[in-house]
Amino acid sequence: MNPARRTTATALVLTTAAGALCAAAVPASAAVSCASPVYKRQFYANTTFSGTPKKTDCDSAIDQNWGTGAPASGLPSNYFAVRWTVTRDFGSGGPFALAASAQDGIRVHLDGVRKIDLWKNVSSTVHKTVNVTVPSGKHTLRVDFVNWTGTANVAFTYKPRTTADVDKVAPLTPAGASAAYDPATGRARLTWSKNKEMDLGGYRVYRRLKGTSFGGTPLATTTSTSYTDATLPVTGQTYYYEVRAYDKAGNTSAGTADQPVTTADRTPPAAPTGPTADSETDGLRIGWNPVADAASYRVYRATSADGAYTLAGSTGQTSYLDTSAVEGATSYYRVTALDAAGNESAPAAVSARRIDLTPPSAVTGLTLTPTGYGFHLAWDANTTPDLARYVVYAGEIVGDDEERVCSAHQVEWLFTDTTSYDYATLPDGEERCMFVDAVDDDWNSHYQWTRAPEVVTATELDTTPGVATPEGSPVELAATTAAQRTAPVTLSWNTVADATGYQVYRWDPATGAYEKLAATEQQTYVDTTAGADTTRYYWVTARYADGTESAPGADYAILFP
Repeated sequence: MNPARRTTATALVLTTAAGALCAAAVPASAAVSCASPVYKRQFYANTTFSGTPKKTDCDSAIDQNWGTGAPASGLPSNYFAVRWTVTRDFGSGGPFALAASAQDGIRVHLDGVRKIDLWKNVSSTVHKTVNVTVPSGKHTLRVDFVNWTGTANVAFTYKPRTTADVDKVAPLTPAGASAAYDPATGRARLTWSKNKEMDLGGYRVYRRLKGTSFGGTPLATTTSTSYTDATLPVTGQTYYYEVRAYDKAGNTSAGTADQPVTTADRTPPAAPTGPTADSETDGLRIGWNPVADAASYRVYRATSADGAYTLAGSTGQTSYLDTSAVEGATSYYRVTALDAAGNESAPAAVSARRIDLTPPSAVTGLTLTPTGYGFHLAWDANTTPDLARYVVYAGEIVGDDEERVCSAHQVEWLFTDTTSYDYATLPDGEERCMFVDAVDDDWNSHYQWTRAPEVVTATELDTTPGVATPEGSPVELAATTAAQRTAPVTLSWNTVADATGYQVYRWDPATGAYEKLAATEQQTYVDTTAGADTTRYYWVTARYADGTESAPGADYAILFP
């Protein structure tokens, strides 16, 4: 119990079994209201509880030992009285134990009926516990204490009796139950009001499919007053929920009224089976077996089995004639079933092709331009109807002046909407050759069929530094860029023994020297000023305590436009 103190305007926070409650200390002459289950406490300067209380405040628990002193300012140390009252909701009620101890007298009343009477002047603390049955709903407890002479102490508690052999009273059915469904997430959220029972153990949530009964095992058990069901099947069916409260003795309330939710239908039909593809005069006929619950079917087409499929058409029948299928080409199909809710099944795959032995025409109009990063290759768009890809070849000129041959290899495959390619190679003045092959969707290659591509040659720019890199450097430097060969350039190197730091240099063609970029103690450096459409050359040296530097480690980075 809180000892009485001189009243101020300071707010007090009282912690109870029901949570944190706020009460304000006020002058004794003012009205005091204490939020249940906090007691209202009144101090009297007599043992008959007569007249106006000398002090009124709020008390979260009755447990005080004043010894031989006065309980509050302005009260005597003998012949005083204290009264506590509280009205609270006991929910379903049930068996409770009222435990009192005092020196001197104590009386406990429930709804005005005396349950404990230890009303005499004693020289030692007396104790008494009684078992009572509290009906459901709201009830008032009143505890009266008097001290005639000598030591004053008092304590009182009321607790539910929660053993299964004693407590046979079921909790009240949770009130205010409701259920809300979110079609976007497919989740149902249930909420209900908190039960008032002091011996409440928690809540059990049950779910059933419409037309079935609630099972014996709950969907969830919780001490909260809400539950989100993330396990609902999204089948368009209706489910019902109910909530039951249970107490610490194992008694269970009746269930709330059923709370229905109808789920979104996101369950697709089965995939079509038995797909076929046959060539007819007007196109390719795609067929399949009927699917239960299917309202329609979709036919998708691509130019390769793992390519980008686009919708070729829809039908309510079990076959579809693709009149836009290209002759001499292989077409790949995926057939899906759709139900009335728009759910789409997994696909059934099939392909059909007509023999095509005609290669695309040659790629023409090639130009090869030396750049700071290698070469820029461009060409005219190839107009072959079934063109599938371009293949870029790059190589070197071999042979003598009388017979020069381009020895090339594949370096890139490109989509048909591309008519240029940036080829990265160290610009060090070498002569290079390149050409572009056209390949159709049946893998016919102009180059492989004719061996007569249009070859272009050009000599690289020479961007190599005019200062040679000394040998014997302890620094192993690596210069890297993003996958698109764009800035920045990241430099990284090994740890050099005895080094106190590192110096980073970059070749400057304008000055004809390696210019210092930075000094660092790390093993990495990021050059954000490297630019584009060029090749950058770097040195990194190890710096020692005496101010000297090691021989440089070198590397370069090719940067695209």
